[in-house]
Amino acid sequence: MSSSLSSHDISPPARTHGRRRRRFLRTKVVATAATLAAVVFASACSPSDTEVDLSKTLPTDIPAGTTLVVADQQNLVQNLLAAGGNGENLPYKVEFANFTGGPAVLEAFRAGTADVAPVGDVPPIHAYLTGQHVPIILARQVQPDSYRFATSPEAAPTLRTGADLRGKRIAYAEGTAQQVAVLRALQNAGLTTDDVNLVRLQLVEFSEALGAGEVDVAPLNEPRLTRYLRDYSRDGASFLDPAAVGRTSEGLSYFYARGESLTDPAKAAALRHFVGVLVNSFHWINTHPAEWVKAYYVGDQKVTGDDGRRILESTGTTGIPALDDTLITTQQNTIDVIEEAGELPKPVSAADLFDLRFAPVIEEAAAAAGVDRASEQVKR
Repeated sequence: MSSSLSSHDISPPARTHGRRRRRFLRTKVVATAATLAAVVFASACSPSDTEVDLSKTLPTDIPAGTTLVVADQQNLVQNLLAAGGNGENLPYKVEFANFTGGPAVLEAFRAGTADVAPVGDVPPIHAYLTGQHVPIILARQVQPDSYRFATSPEAAPTLRTGADLRGKRIAYAEGTAQQVAVLRALQNAGLTTDDVNLVRLQLVEFSEALGAGEVDVAPLNEPRLTRYLRDYSRDGASFLDPAAVGRTSEGLSYFYARGESLTDPAKAAALRHFVGVLVNSFHWINTHPAEWVKAYYVGDQKVTGDDGRRILESTGTTGIPALDDTLITTQQNTIDVIEEAGELPKPVSAADLFDLRFAPVIEEAAAAAGVDRASEQVKR
């Protein structure tokens, strides 16, 4: 089956929205580059865990009663552990709290209510800028073209190329992977942020704002894209041809951990073990695509089986890259895109974002599981 997508491929909605679409709230309290700089200053003047010592050997002894709290997104990790049975009989307890977007996850870390979380490639940069040390402990990779620039029903007829983004209202969430996707799309089209109207929203608001015509374009990943097109394609909603926009993502995302959790011997040992569990779980998805579609996309995300299979084929298998210099260089390239757009209040070195003590842990787990190291096409 081809992994290409058009708005006509989406299972039709039970009803159309048309004129019944409610207007989206325009007034928002949002973070801007200026307020981010203020947060950086405030963080420098208040206690943080930026001085976490990562030179100590990772402990392996997990005391009874140890608990890890996962700041999950879209119930991914909870389903990941449950579907393949890898979350059973762990030598520690795992609890879940669901969030949307890196900034919300970072607040949980700052409050001390979460230990580890899955995020895109930008939230670790944002965390560093706000004075929080939440090092990356595991990387994962899907196909880099899995993002789509969804268009509102009203704007869709006027959007065919990247150059057509000029003057458009684009949903923008600082501190998220979607932020750099927008910046790369503009860069590819020879545009700057001054050439468009960036509408600063939270990720959870993107689809509703598009459907209500409050923004013209928003970068959506799956399964948000499928749900948006399911609800609004009959009104004319669509997305830009990826070839017309150019490459906007590295396909990378991460698990990062709260620095203070990494200095707690019990939690650090549990995180060391948890990384191996995650590697095994992603390998299970890669080798059981039909079961994953049924458990996660249909059972939890409430899309059809056909849509779930198409989503998985568009993202490809989950690769587990090495935590090495190549990965650090790739992450630095992402940082440079944000800096060139004037969106960083201070320089960031990618080397400061990783806990390389987990590199041999990942290598051992990847070799034992036989997991893909790079994203591949899904085998039927």
